[in-house]
Amino acid sequence: MKLKEIIDFLDEKIPKSLTLKTDEVGFKKDYDLNQDIASVKIYMDLLPEDDDVYENTLIITHHPPLFVPKTPTYTMHSNWDIIEGGANEALAKTLKLEVIDYFDTDTKIGRICRSDQRFCELKKNILDNFANVRIVNTPDDDKLINNVGVVSGFGLKNPEYVKLSKSKELDILISGDLTQQTAILAKNLGVTLIDLNHHESEVPGLYALKDVLKELEVNTEVIDKKPIEVIK
Repeated sequence: MKLKEIIDFLDEKIPKSLTLKTDEVGFKKDYDLNQDIASVKIYMDLLPEDDDVYENTLIITHHPPLFVPKTPTYTMHSNWDIIEGGANEALAKTLKLEVIDYFDTDTKIGRICRSDQRFCELKKNILDNFANVRIVNTPDDDKLINNVGVVSGFGLKNPEYVKLSKSKELDILISGDLTQQTAILAKNLGVTLIDLNHHESEVPGLYALKDVLKELEVNTEVIDKKPIEVIK
């Protein structure tokens, strides 16, 4: 299959027009769109060591690379977060939550979900699927959880999202990138935050993207490299 055919397919399924104005999607440079593509590799983040100039390969990343890859590399970021069936809804599905609305109605980032389960049940499902979970304001195990906010990736570093959770009367906000500032803010407001970490909260979206590409007769794999470990 030609590279152009795959890109046209992706642009139809996940339009670039959904992208936030401050975001970077698509190619970083011009590639030969007439080249044949036999395989697709999906990465969260692409490092120079991953850019082996695979022949007949398209790399898709969720986060924009911080360099210009030699291998054709196409990024789908906020447009994949925003679209129905994208990264946010993939996270909700992993958590067995029913999506009922947008979290941030201005940008359509994140989702509000219905739970109808006790906190101990939700917690078990989270711990079964995610490691290194952090919780601010842990509810009692028997508390009935009704409305949950989910934002794949960066949601817990945004103080406005913590305040939005309070104003929407959500029982819990689940995302990644918890900071000291937002943890203290949540304590002050009585908001429960669950931090899955940025990378892990977006992994379900990589596999959902692979499912989108099943329509094409191209071998597709998710390369789930763990985030770089910070040495303390």
